[in-house]
Amino acid sequence: MALAARGTLHRAGTFCAQTLLLRPCHRLLRRGQARARGDAAASTTTSSMAPSVQFSPAQRSLFDEPLAIAVQGLCPQQEVTLRLSLQDEGGELFQSCARYQAESSGELDLTRSPALPGLGGSFSGLEPMGLFWSLQPQKPFRRLVKRDVQSPFCLELEVFEGHGPLPSRLLARGAHERGFLRDGVRRIPVREGRIRATLFLPPEDGPFPGIIDIYGTGGGLPEYRASLLANHGFATLALAYYGYEDL
Repeated sequence: MALAARGTLHRAGTFCAQTLLLRPCHRLLRRGQARARGDAAASTTTSSMAPSVQFSPAQRSLFDEPLAIAVQGLCPQQEVTLRLSLQDEGGELFQSCARYQAESSGELDLTRSPALPGLGGSFSGLEPMGLFWSLQPQKPFRRLVKRDVQSPFCLELEVFEGHGPLPSRLLARGAHERGFLRDGVRRIPVREGRIRATLFLPPEDGPFPGIIDIYGTGGGLPEYRASLLANHGFATLALAYYGYEDL
């Protein structure tokens, strides 16, 4: 009986020892599995944060209205090049570009981040609208003129990796429309005697201050200035005086 008791105690002691040895192993295994799940989740989150272009206003703005541009989802301090492209009604291409570095948060906000100098961009410094005023034609001596104010200019903004020659690896792309007529502005063609003109009236009830807009070199009847003035409360008459219809 003493031998049997010792055998039972021996088996019990072995079982307890094995249990004590296995418990830490189970804890390590569970920790490793939890860490692996966390790494996988972090990897999935990072990979899903693709760079994107954000405009404010989002999809459409007036041609003379400030437009905020930001790029989100970049790596901290990442170097990128932004290129803006616009094609006019005649098919002429206008472009500008600037070199930037993202903030430590991975965001690039053109109201806070200056364009970097000496890297071949169209401009440098803190210029939130710099990509617009620095647009240049791909063919020399072309002018950016809007002929039909009832349709917008369509812009494309591309975000490229690094500061090298373009095009490099494309990270993001966004589109935006720049219009010339605010909702409710009335466009009225005028043909009276020898008068060839277009009248633009603001949407509100008058009376309005009045402006006559006469275009200079080239003649014709450009309407873009008159339409933009009407957006701001002026009754504006775009008046042709030569080089248009029978004038």
